[in-house]
Amino acid sequence: MSKTLIETLREKVLVSDGAMGTQLMAAGLEAGGSGEMWNLTHPDRVLAIQKRYVDSGSNCIITNTFGGNGLMLRRHGHFDQLAEINQAAVKIARDAFGGGEGFVFGDVGPVGGVMEPYGDLKPADVAEGVRIQIQALVEAGADAIIIETQTDLNEIALGIEAAKKYGAPCIIASLAYDKSHDGSFFRTMMGISPEKAAEELTDLGVDILALNCGTGIDMTVAREIIEEYKDNSDAFTMAQPNAGLPVLENMKAVYKQTPTEMVSTLDALLEEGVNIVGGCCGSNPDHIRAIREKVDAWNAR
Repeated sequence: MSKTLIETLREKVLVSDGAMGTQLMAAGLEAGGSGEMWNLTHPDRVLAIQKRYVDSGSNCIITNTFGGNGLMLRRHGHFDQLAEINQAAVKIARDAFGGGEGFVFGDVGPVGGVMEPYGDLKPADVAEGVRIQIQALVEAGADAIIIETQTDLNEIALGIEAAKKYGAPCIIASLAYDKSHDGSFFRTMMGISPEKAAEELTDLGVDILALNCGTGIDMTVAREIIEEYKDNSDAFTMAQPNAGLPVLENMKAVYKQTPTEMVSTLDALLEEGVNIVGGCCGSNPDHIRAIREKVDAWNAR
């Protein structure tokens, strides 16, 4: 890679990938199975998914390690393979670029519980589980660590501490917000506002403030949250909104927003100054291709 992620973001907007979990299930992952284990057992299937995103225009691929922390893998009985799983994921994501340039984001998802005093998880256990994962991702050569779909600043802080300890080239913190019923404000499950997140995470040394997933978080709402980030921080920003709002069909949440519909308000998000754009729930390579077209036109300006 000739330039670092941060150097590149000073020059142009980048495109990340889309939903991974639904793509894994479409490829045969059983409900409740460990998609992260596929980095070892079915690397070809993981590579095929990520290559489709690259072919659709993703500059940035997020590793298949959302549940690759110590606590989650212990529940699946794969703790002993934690480092191997995460390191394999970085290699697969890198291979998806086929020798071309692109950035690999080492994915650190939530640990699947709430820390004391609000829950029963001990902070020391969470810190250790996340530390081992981040060490493996950094040592495997990830261009950034993305601590994503988070609702608790304390959990994010533990990830940031580990990322700094092991020399992560770039640290991304991505929160999952829920829109209020009247649409006037946004909060995480733990009550964190975008303003508070921006201020505290910037102080902790995050390079990129991001958002993904959440209730009611589409492209239009993403613009509002990015605006709040930028009003309270000078950090770079990233948005991975859902493909619209889900509807319930056969007891399953289905996202029906088309690629054209999803990007219809992307110009406003780009005008707000977002630096990386991708998709979360309901998005697929077709959505990313539509985002790529809009971003290319924007960068050409």
